[in-house]
Amino acid sequence: MLFKKLTCALCLVSCALFYIGCAGKAPSSSSITVWHWMTDRQQAFDELAKRYEKQTGIKVNFELYAPSDAYSQKVRAAAQGQTLPDIFGILGEKRDFSSFIKAGHVLDLTSYMDENQGQWRKKLFAKALAINEYNEGNSYGIKPGVYGVPIDVMTIEMVYNKDLFKELGLNPNRPPQTFAEFIDIGKKIKAANKQGLVSGWGEVWMIDCLANNYAFNIMGKDKVIATIKGEVPYTDPDWIKVLTLFKEMEDSGVLANGLVTMVNKTAEQLFANGKAVFAFNGSWCVNVYNGMNPKLNYAAMLPPKASDKFPMTIWGGAGSSFLVNGRSPRAKEAVKFLQWLTDNDQQAYLAENTRNLPSNKESLKKIPEVLAQFADDVEFTTHPNVWGVSEFPAVIEALDKGIQSIIIKERTPEQVASEVQKIKERELAKKR
Repeated sequence: MLFKKLTCALCLVSCALFYIGCAGKAPSSSSITVWHWMTDRQQAFDELAKRYEKQTGIKVNFELYAPSDAYSQKVRAAAQGQTLPDIFGILGEKRDFSSFIKAGHVLDLTSYMDENQGQWRKKLFAKALAINEYNEGNSYGIKPGVYGVPIDVMTIEMVYNKDLFKELGLNPNRPPQTFAEFIDIGKKIKAANKQGLVSGWGEVWMIDCLANNYAFNIMGKDKVIATIKGEVPYTDPDWIKVLTLFKEMEDSGVLANGLVTMVNKTAEQLFANGKAVFAFNGSWCVNVYNGMNPKLNYAAMLPPKASDKFPMTIWGGAGSSFLVNGRSPRAKEAVKFLQWLTDNDQQAYLAENTRNLPSNKESLKKIPEVLAQFADDVEFTTHPNVWGVSEFPAVIEALDKGIQSIIIKERTPEQVASEVQKIKERELAKKR
């Protein structure tokens, strides 16, 4: 009996030693999980994962969850249950990003960015990095630093169909430079019974984007920021000018029919199939249009300026960013993978295969000509996530829906400005 007990004990010890030995050969760091929402990049990500495993022995699992709303819900649920993967992204405003940082879900990457004389930081577009960075004295109460890694860059501007320009008797190599020229083209579009500008203005954030472009152009960044802080009212003459631009666009015929209810996918199909002269879209459209119509003859352009007082500024910076889970036991391995993913060769591969602008400045050689036009305008970019202040969501919604109402002639610019200001004052009163 005693012999049997000793035999069993020895077997248990042997099994334990065996499993300990196996654990030493296959640590938890041998696999990294990445969640993302980018349906057009799964194949490219999978190929890069194979290359990384071959080089390092570490397996990377890219798990796709789409559409973006479903992805966001999954990330929020995982954050609440503390089951986030090693690497993930956040689709939301700066305040959403900040809440994840405060909850300990996001690793501070500043020390990694600055090591080796800042080699990692220097490779990336500063404008893209800024969206993931918090400066001293930021209004979110976040410790200054870098908390995310941009994997690509985007700019949101206009594109125009060069063949349709020829049909309208316009120079296909000279898009409109001023708002007055833009409006004149609208009259030609209307006379020719064609569709003008298409965009996903049923998704109001794209209206907000163009409205901000023109606000910066007409009144400058400082006055826009002062408005957000509550120091300048939306009834200010400069804001009336911004809102009036949308009325002028509609009156001229430069806006396509049904624009205020149009989703961006519909807008992309119309432009890709040569059914619209202009589109307002992001640099990601280069890949989308290529998939829909590889022979599309088009070019990118800045929105035509409405004022010479300030430069035309467009939304842009990081298109997609990855964050490292602050609680992941594989955080260091995750950082190393992101360093590799944003290095020259991998960025060039992503740019070539997904037609998105690389976040690595040194990887721009193999991008299509039209994508290079988007890249040239990175210097003109800004984004609400780098302003250090955020407008109340209710105010943003009122402004954007107000612009929709101007386009369909339900309200005047003055009426919209007054309504937006009332909501602004209501929201400010709640904070007092």
